[in-house]
Amino acid sequence: MRRWNGWGDDAIESVLAPTAAEFLSHQIGVGSTVADASLAAVCAGVAASRLAPHPLYDCDVELRVRHSVGQSLPDWLKLRYGRIDAVPDAVAFPESSAEVANLLAHASAHGIALIPYGGGTSVVGHLTVPLTARAVISVDMRRMSQLLNLDTQAQLATFGAGVFGPDLEAQLRAHAYTLGHFPQSFEYSTLGGWVVTRSSGQQSLRYGRIEQLFAGGRVETPRGTLSLPSFPASAAALDLRELVLGSEGRIGILTEVTVRVRAQPATEEFHAFFFPQWDAAQSAVMEIVRAVPGLSMLRLSNAAETATSLQLAGASRLLALLQRYLAWRGCGEQRCLLLVGASGDAAAVRTALAPARRLARAHGGIAVGRAIGEKWRHGRFKNVYLRNSLWQQGYAIDTVETACNWPQVKNMMTALESAAQQAFAQDGERVHGYTHLSHMYAQGASVYSTFVFRLSGDYERDLARWQRLKAATAMAIVAHGGTISHQHGVGQDHAPYLQAEKGALGLATMAAVYRHFDPEGMMNPHKTLPERLT
Repeated sequence: MRRWNGWGDDAIESVLAPTAAEFLSHQIGVGSTVADASLAAVCAGVAASRLAPHPLYDCDVELRVRHSVGQSLPDWLKLRYGRIDAVPDAVAFPESSAEVANLLAHASAHGIALIPYGGGTSVVGHLTVPLTARAVISVDMRRMSQLLNLDTQAQLATFGAGVFGPDLEAQLRAHAYTLGHFPQSFEYSTLGGWVVTRSSGQQSLRYGRIEQLFAGGRVETPRGTLSLPSFPASAAALDLRELVLGSEGRIGILTEVTVRVRAQPATEEFHAFFFPQWDAAQSAVMEIVRAVPGLSMLRLSNAAETATSLQLAGASRLLALLQRYLAWRGCGEQRCLLLVGASGDAAAVRTALAPARRLARAHGGIAVGRAIGEKWRHGRFKNVYLRNSLWQQGYAIDTVETACNWPQVKNMMTALESAAQQAFAQDGERVHGYTHLSHMYAQGASVYSTFVFRLSGDYERDLARWQRLKAATAMAIVAHGGTISHQHGVGQDHAPYLQAEKGALGLATMAAVYRHFDPEGMMNPHKTLPERLT
């Protein structure tokens, strides 16, 4: 069963190795554990629903609590401390586009706001319930999860938008196809959520981001149905798919999604390389991404992330042997880990990996085989469970991600980590920050930073620490020419910083589009735009 106040299945535990706990204690101090609020206590404090019972939705208190927030750190603080200030008045579980249309009509007639809910994995405040006199319904899409059509000649598959990642891949696998979209939230996020937040999967180098995979679909809006037919290409004026991509429920509810699929790869390999320092590693990946077709993934960790990953992996004897070998080869404390993935038939994998290996070695990279890469692959959807384990030890984790052009990448990485350190220094605290590049392009790369810090045991104080961290890192992103979000959307948390990227005219255009489809402002209010424009 899903945890109500943490990540994932409550039957899955990620045990923190003793060496990892010692490592964090040395880096930032011993954590202060927090006594979690109980689900029963939180439910007992929820106000009665403002809606009368109705066949379209359910007013059960626990359902409402479970649909009140996502997975951002502020969401976790609300759940763990029992400080949820607003929950939806009801939860709806539509099973068809027609039922969604009926729900929209009902909401319009009764002045109700709707918040689309996929897997509840948002980390930027997409699901925050506004404090308003208007009643709110969370629209859970999980029952719309079937494979509706598979065109094997066009390689197009149409699904209900509420299908979870594993269910989507299982339904395609039965026909020997894959979508290949694997964000870290894959197990609990939905296809519709990927589209409306412009998600990127871990192997986007081969399969593409969701905007390359999204071929068409159907959106139920307050003004009617928006149908998006699928074409190989079109020059017929504006591409209306762009109105849906990144829309975050503001124009309506995406109910059906057509995606471009391909044959399942016969094999996949993930190889690891170590570089003596960052500049050599960045030069290598810049050259590899431009010169080597056929790879599925390049993932480069800086020295701090490399050291952290090795410490969290445990197995101290093997770690010591690896470190001695790398030191002998000239890779000391500034070593950086690069994972290189390739997918396809055996010949295609060999063809892609051979030049990547040559270029890595030309820049000083040391190949260490497949063991580290395979360990990453088997744990890539489980690593996020460390959030639960670290919380139990008195630590919180937050992440910040952006994308920028290659000349800004190193400075962006340094600026994000420095901004976080300065933000916590104001409170006399240390933060452990580390960064990787998870998606590479000829133009630049994504920059993904993780921050671990101690909990104080006080809700207001911990929230204030997060607010300082978010503001400092967001301003660093803006100052160094990055996008405010590479793969998680805007939600509520990123909205204040959007004007730097879109400009005043761009924001006004977005607001006008939202008003056109949703003149009453009932669809996921207060998301994607600065407060003054919502």
